[in-house]
Amino acid sequence: MSAHDQLLVVIDPVARRTDGESVRIAKDVLCAGAATKICLPDSPEEFARALARRGSRRPVVIGDDRALLRTVTLLHRARELSEGALSLVPVGTAPALELARSLGVPTGAVAAARAVLDGTVRQLDLLVDDSDGVVLDALRIPAPTGVAPTPSPAPASVWKACRSLVRTLVRSAPSVRGAAPARPHRLRVEADGVLLSDLDQAVEDVSVHSWDGVAEVVVRPQSADPVRAKAHEVTVSGPSFRYRADALVNGPVRRRTWTVRAGAWALTLPAGARAD
Repeated sequence: MSAHDQLLVVIDPVARRTDGESVRIAKDVLCAGAATKICLPDSPEEFARALARRGSRRPVVIGDDRALLRTVTLLHRARELSEGALSLVPVGTAPALELARSLGVPTGAVAAARAVLDGTVRQLDLLVDDSDGVVLDALRIPAPTGVAPTPSPAPASVWKACRSLVRTLVRSAPSVRGAAPARPHRLRVEADGVLLSDLDQAVEDVSVHSWDGVAEVVVRPQSADPVRAKAHEVTVSGPSFRYRADALVNGPVRRRTWTVRAGAWALTLPAGARAD
């Protein structure tokens, strides 16, 4: 990226609250290296308006995985993803930056900001579903984990008598609610029309990862070896299920189809880096 490029730097409010010092450092590096307009949205609506009004400026997001997903989703739905590369300066807690790391973005403020200015644009695949949702890296449909039943509430008089005791103990006592064992799915999984699993087979996990223009699909039955396939379109159907698309959990749905869009979006990465 040339130092003469104009940047639109959108700083996610969560990043400002989580690590204001890293935000300040990244902003200083970017402002020193390029003509920069800084936007400080306080809501998703303001975030969307700032991005829509970027003009010819290159968008740079300072924030976590959710901020990146929000940006890509907005540009995809506006059919503007192909207009230029995105850049990310990851700021957030370690669990909130797993997607950034997997894509090859440095997680240090200085290194990430320098990559914005001097990095290389890489075209990346996108998984797009039939509700216009996107997956940047990985999709998973794990078996749902149940929660142990909660006892019926005690009568009001008993609750009133015990309230002070509960307040005293609740800070130190371990939780009495525990996660029940995972319950396998009954799902129909198709890859380019080829049946990988049907409703008569219990499935513990389904994962999809797009790589080099195709989706790598892995279905893990409860009592059989994993089934693997490569495809351009993956359809999962059956009883209601939830799925994890990168950092977000979606659903429940009864049917969803994901299609690979090869090279559909571009991300600025350090020179020589390769997104996994």
